[in-house]
Amino acid sequence: MSKQELGLKKNWQQFALLVLVNAFVGGMVGMERSILPQLAKEEFHLAAKTAILSFIVVFGITKALTNYFAGNLANKFGRKNLLVFGWLFALPVPLLLILAPNWSWVLLANVFLGINQGLAWSSTVVMKIDLVGPKNRGFAMGINEAAGYLAVGSVAFLSAYLANNYALRPYPFYMGFVLAILGLLSSIFLIKDTSGFVQIEGEQSSTPLLTNTFQETSWKHPNLGAISQGGLVNNLNDGMIWGLFPILLLSKGFSAGQMGQIIAIYPSVWGLSQLFTGKLADHFPKKTLLFWGMLLQGLAIIGFIWAQTFFAFASLSVVLGLGTAVVYPTFLAAIADNTHPSQRAQSIGVYRLWRDLGYAIGAILTGLLADFWSVNTAIFSIGSITILSALVIQLRMRLVS
Repeated sequence: MSKQELGLKKNWQQFALLVLVNAFVGGMVGMERSILPQLAKEEFHLAAKTAILSFIVVFGITKALTNYFAGNLANKFGRKNLLVFGWLFALPVPLLLILAPNWSWVLLANVFLGINQGLAWSSTVVMKIDLVGPKNRGFAMGINEAAGYLAVGSVAFLSAYLANNYALRPYPFYMGFVLAILGLLSSIFLIKDTSGFVQIEGEQSSTPLLTNTFQETSWKHPNLGAISQGGLVNNLNDGMIWGLFPILLLSKGFSAGQMGQIIAIYPSVWGLSQLFTGKLADHFPKKTLLFWGMLLQGLAIIGFIWAQTFFAFASLSVVLGLGTAVVYPTFLAAIADNTHPSQRAQSIGVYRLWRDLGYAIGAILTGLLADFWSVNTAIFSIGSITILSALVIQLRMRLVS
């Protein structure tokens, strides 16, 4: 890589290594995704939904704030250094979860996990965008998110299997040690920094600079503002699925094995489908993809209210996964389209701030709704908000090809 050139084919080796590292990042979340709500009820005897979902609130806020600072830190210290630093925060997570004598240890573990995800996932996203340039940006983001969320789904299924066949602790969390060590060593010895590619693309870009990156990415810029609210709502409903879905399935009488299978379907479909949906963002208007993806999510979530059988839950999980797969890489590609390369890391950081605050807002909102009214009320409310978000995108965004 002595002569740096933009493009996926020209940089496929570094790109592939970053995909592998991002799979390790996703696996860290999958490790706890299917079993922490059950752990909260059975080992720590938490009854209130808001208490059970508190780990998602802590994770979401920590990850969101880390995302925000990651943009500036990436430009200041380098993408690779930020990635390595992010992995250091993953090392204590499995140990804390295994040894936790009370729920506060679980919350602390999710602080470390949030920092790890904010630094490591943000770094891999920005580095891949740096490498490929504008031509295959959607495809690149599809591969990136596919690797991450296939790992989430696969490890979530494996952790549920281990919990069902052995115990909730410690066996599912042993995977965390392996993932963290592999991620750290890969980042130190195999990954190269991509800052030079930013300079190359910056010299070629005609995208105007943003006057205030935070304000314009958050709300002022019609496209960036619409994308940021859509990202927030997307993770708001994902926070509900993460925390409330296992509780809903328990109430329907599903076994731990069946729950693990159903819970794994959504992130697995979400992950695998992005190999194809990411490419759509390179050929079709991003506004159209974002509208239909959010609408599909909202309709699938509301459908869970009437689902009773394994087949019904599995089918709706597939639809929800497809809707999420359409929007996730498209959000990132659209952010990159609307920002100058020199401001890309900051703008993506602001978008990911709002997006991951959705985890915390979703967990708090669904917990309160479920505690004061019912689980079905929470599900219907989140589904309706998701449909409303689709309408905001349709009405506010200008077409982005």
